[in-house]
Amino acid sequence: MMKLTQGRNLLRSGSRAATVAATRTAMFASTTITITTSSRLASTSRSFAVSTAAPQNNFKYDAPWFHYSEHSKEPHVMNFINGSFEPVTVSNDDVVSSSSIPLFDPSSNKVLSYVPESHHPSQQMDNDGNESTTALNRAVAAAKQAYPAWSNTPVQSRQRLMLDYAHFLHRKEVREEIAYWITLENGKTTADAMGDVWRGLEVVEAATRVGCDMLGDSLQNLSSGLDTTSYRVPLGVCAGIAPFNFPAMIALWMYPLAIAAGNTYVLKPTEKAPSASILLTKYLHDLGLPPGVVNTVNGSKDTVDGILTHPDVKAISFVGSNRAGEYIHDVGSRNGKRVQANLGAKNHATVLMEDADRESTIKAIVGAAFGAAGQRCMALSVVVLVGDLEESRGWVQEIVEQAKVLKVGNGFVEGVDVGPLISKDATERAENIIQHSIDEGATCLLDGRGITVDGFEDGNFLGPTVVSLSDRQHIDPDQPITNPAYAEEIFAPVLTVLAVPTLDDAISISNENAYGNGTAIFTTSGGAARKYQYEIEAGQVGINVPIPVPLPFFSFTGNKNSIRGDVNFYGKSGVNFFTQLKTVTSNWQYGKGGDLGGVTMPVLGKK
Repeated sequence: MMKLTQGRNLLRSGSRAATVAATRTAMFASTTITITTSSRLASTSRSFAVSTAAPQNNFKYDAPWFHYSEHSKEPHVMNFINGSFEPVTVSNDDVVSSSSIPLFDPSSNKVLSYVPESHHPSQQMDNDGNESTTALNRAVAAAKQAYPAWSNTPVQSRQRLMLDYAHFLHRKEVREEIAYWITLENGKTTADAMGDVWRGLEVVEAATRVGCDMLGDSLQNLSSGLDTTSYRVPLGVCAGIAPFNFPAMIALWMYPLAIAAGNTYVLKPTEKAPSASILLTKYLHDLGLPPGVVNTVNGSKDTVDGILTHPDVKAISFVGSNRAGEYIHDVGSRNGKRVQANLGAKNHATVLMEDADRESTIKAIVGAAFGAAGQRCMALSVVVLVGDLEESRGWVQEIVEQAKVLKVGNGFVEGVDVGPLISKDATERAENIIQHSIDEGATCLLDGRGITVDGFEDGNFLGPTVVSLSDRQHIDPDQPITNPAYAEEIFAPVLTVLAVPTLDDAISISNENAYGNGTAIFTTSGGAARKYQYEIEAGQVGINVPIPVPLPFFSFTGNKNSIRGDVNFYGKSGVNFFTQLKTVTSNWQYGKGGDLGGVTMPVLGKK
């Protein structure tokens, strides 16, 4: 059994007399800020001064996962394997090779760092043509080695570590540090990044009671002296492939439940914004998680392929696009893995104009459509207005007016509502879809293309955009909607507006859509809400709730083309994904001479 004393003793040493004063020195731009906190976790009371090897980067916090080299002004991101960061060997050629991936600040498109490919083909053979150990293989080996002792650690001890982890992440200064890296690499506003961390923290809290969800079943005396018991047991080494849009939250959907259930883990964070995930796993190790239980490897498709085909990986979790998710589910399944994959979405909001609370509904739609620059799998990207066509024009105009006042800019700037998109490619794709939708007859009522942010002229900015497909007439629910603004998942701050005469039409249109992640209805009619709730096909329904993401007492239950596999993330379903049933049938006779069976099929309970 593994010992979990290091971090716990540090936490328990937090009496009034033993409280550790941790002084962090932070540098941002030319300003030096000293943050003094009362920390009961001595092992993470490290200096947060920027490394003297690269003062030109001016990061606000120290990043122990950054490796600096004389060959590159920007640091290289290190992998976290078996409890420590692996040094990176960097030559001048490596900086621009295919084994190093540039990570760009989406607000400026300046290179922040380079991310290694942890299973690149060039690394899989040495100079003599022999098979070489890649970083991914080392991470899986470390997880495999840690598994026997970790899975034998009592569940209550694993839960207590999750309790320590949740307690630590509740500290505001900790969440602010994680949010800083999210905003820097992903671009979302600081407030939104703090929400990213918080929603992930809630899954950690749920993991503190994993034993309740791992309870099996039993039935005694199936025959004289014969009892049967089923147990939920861990799988072994599991892996997660996380997306860019929620660098903290979705990573925390994955490994906390997995390791609480007794598995070990290899996490591949997004190559576009890995720092928050790396910091989260480093924090957990500092709290006393034994080496090898959670490992973090960086990379893109080559590393993903290595995970999908590695014989020691038993289960894979993925969140991302349909193209990638379908590939991961297919290849992983063919290689004998369990795979859970949350994919794309086109979430519809239905508004009953005659009875919905107009002011609060419009505010909710604007926030859900344009928050996080539309880069949410649960963003409201389609609004279906039910009722009179002329009245719908008034609603749309109010949506446009509220969207116009949203401030677009760098996520660190106070008052900014909409940050940049993740990349130039993502911005160009969204702009092209907007143009194609106009070319095919849509009316662009608010065009966010071409926006320029002072001081960030090279950033990936797209302002809130509203495209109407019902400017001149109601949508016919019996005809397929092929306009790109509706048919494509744009993943940008673009809202598509439809108008239909009846609630039945709205439900029909929503159900015809291939995706089924989430939906919402805005109404004050209980009867209409109940009809919608029962007839709509999407897996997560909000009634006057614009983004109905369940808390982790439940599971994330998207359906249709928004999911591959049939086991959902977090909640009881998430625990089931990370465990398997083992059923034990025992025959204990009091005394000798009992019947232990013969050559015929046993039939129990029959005299």
